[in-house]
Amino acid sequence: MSEPLPEPQAKKSTSLLRSSAVVGVMTMLSRVLGLIRDIVLAGFIGANANADAFFIAFKVPQFLRRLFAEGAFSQAFVPVLSEYQSMRSFADVKALVDRVAGVLGLSLITVTGVAVIGAPVLTALFAPGFVSQPYKYQLTSEMIRITFPYLFLISMTGFSGAILNSYGRFAVPAITPIFLNLSLISSAIWISPYFSEPVFALAWGVMIAGVLQLAFQVPFLHQLKLLPKPVLDTRDEGVRRIMTLMLPALFGVSVSQINLLFDTVLASFLPTGSVSWLYYSDRLAELPLGVFGIALATVILPSLSRKHAEKSAEHFSTTLDWALRTVLLISLPASIALIILAEPILITLFHYGELSDRDIAMSALSLRAYASGIVAFMLIKVLAPGYYARQDMKTPVKIGIKAMLANMILNVLFVVPLHFYYGIGHVGLALATALAAFLNAGLLFVGLYRPGIFVFQPGFAALILRYIIALAGMVVVLLWMVDAREVWLVIGWWQRVQDLLLLCLAGVATYFVLLLLMGLKVSAFVGKH
Repeated sequence: MSEPLPEPQAKKSTSLLRSSAVVGVMTMLSRVLGLIRDIVLAGFIGANANADAFFIAFKVPQFLRRLFAEGAFSQAFVPVLSEYQSMRSFADVKALVDRVAGVLGLSLITVTGVAVIGAPVLTALFAPGFVSQPYKYQLTSEMIRITFPYLFLISMTGFSGAILNSYGRFAVPAITPIFLNLSLISSAIWISPYFSEPVFALAWGVMIAGVLQLAFQVPFLHQLKLLPKPVLDTRDEGVRRIMTLMLPALFGVSVSQINLLFDTVLASFLPTGSVSWLYYSDRLAELPLGVFGIALATVILPSLSRKHAEKSAEHFSTTLDWALRTVLLISLPASIALIILAEPILITLFHYGELSDRDIAMSALSLRAYASGIVAFMLIKVLAPGYYARQDMKTPVKIGIKAMLANMILNVLFVVPLHFYYGIGHVGLALATALAAFLNAGLLFVGLYRPGIFVFQPGFAALILRYIIALAGMVVVLLWMVDAREVWLVIGWWQRVQDLLLLCLAGVATYFVLLLLMGLKVSAFVGKH
């Protein structure tokens, strides 16, 4: 059993746990609404040509947002902002925010203008398989012109959220995505009847969401007296440091995004519906990642950055240890449960309207493949900040390149035989993504462990053994209780909801009750220091 923490560090760990819980709860609300959104979309557009076209048009600005703004920019901006908070005056912090807003804003406006003009080129880049299908190609290009300004809006929202997170205002950025879900639901239900091609309502819903998300952040930045007044000054010392850190970070983030791009490119050559099957399964696999993995990463990056700036190596390591214990506590049962309950979940949530029995079966296969990588996806979210907080952007780049190459090789090895022999090439894309994530997470871990940056705290191995025993109990209960796919397809929607809730509650209860019976305590998540 782990010994109690020294009082100051116990308070810090409790504070991190509380902050993570706040982000997790807010994100959970957003993700639940996101599921409702996807239920509406599945019934509205299903998995046909229009659905494939919209999902590509939505992916393009999302791809660049994650690449430039929330990805490389956030990883470079947060450590520098945290250092300014710890070491400099508030006036210096405000000056940095103003200048970063000016440089980032102008860059985004330029990229957005070019992309709107060159939308057909972007369609050919992201979905070359559509070029031979004139209807899908034209529809996707037209919708990209509508959705692309979302890049500017959501990137500036991400910039605002990074500021709020650095000042401990975690709840506001965490709940902001709710506006995207509300906007798309409203567009599908109430705005679509006004369009000759209803799917265009979703494209406009994306851009409206960007406006709402950015506007929501403004009052909270004003409260902190950090509402940016953009200044274009690329010579500012802080801006230059961020730009210097961004370059390797850009390569690091681009690795995962290039993997996603390569997946999308290959999926565009697969049968119609493949893009949509991957979308629905990926959305479910991202639920635990978004609620817990991203919540932890959001909380620990500013904390690790401050501890590195204060040269507190011991507290830096214990924070990582706490994050790993917490991630494994959640990711292991989430992964196993999604694999076992893939079809019941998909049938309960999406088997209405335009989504067919075949769509459910195909989505379930890729969901199981994605779910097998949930542990790795979440580990990456908490291990990577261990490098970014130390302003080491080069090591994750090198690791990411290896993972990217592995993913591309695995894509070809899996997709070709699965497509030609079994007609399920999209499953190969999901499986390759999961395996490459494990390689990425493993190399990130080794890079922190070997030089002693991360050190396991006492009780870690015993804790993992308890997780495994509790997981075994959960698996037995779920396999015993779950009905066959055919039963789920014929029962009514309310019965589906009841049965799925019962399965989830039984699984969660079994897992955590077994952990408690084995003596799991809160102290096990923070260890000795």
